[in-house]
Amino acid sequence: MAVRHQLIRRPPRAVWAVLADPTLYGEWVAGPSESTPLDATWPEPGSRLRYTVPLGPWSAEGVTTVRHRETGKELELEASFKPLGTARIFLQLRPWGEETLIVCDEHPLRGLGGTLHNPGIEVLLQLRHRGMLARLAKVVERQPDEVHRRA
Repeated sequence: MAVRHQLIRRPPRAVWAVLADPTLYGEWVAGPSESTPLDATWPEPGSRLRYTVPLGPWSAEGVTTVRHRETGKELELEASFKPLGTARIFLQLRPWGEETLIVCDEHPLRGLGGTLHNPGIEVLLQLRHRGMLARLAKVVERQPDEVHRRA
């Protein structure tokens, strides 16, 4: 199970505002080049977004579904990418003074990803999360302060 954390120099409401905007996923999630909400209720449980992953000259699509959310604190997703199966991604926001410690916990659930899961894959997930959480921090920290106050 790949668990990684990142300190973000904004309060949890600012981080949640970015997580609650499905159009921003392509900017911080590792892999997808774009994301499109399939349901207007994101991030309500059961709501989905479609994402596109470039694969050289080709691309493939996947769908992410919200499985659980506690507004401002937790978001649990199931990402489905047909060639690899599905993965559980749990994001937890912890207040850290005026900042946020975000913890990402991901592991494969079904399909080829689960079958092939091993310590080598775990290392790749750790590298992926390092980049992903750093990008999330940049996206959150570049948002104007008034966006954070509304969230």
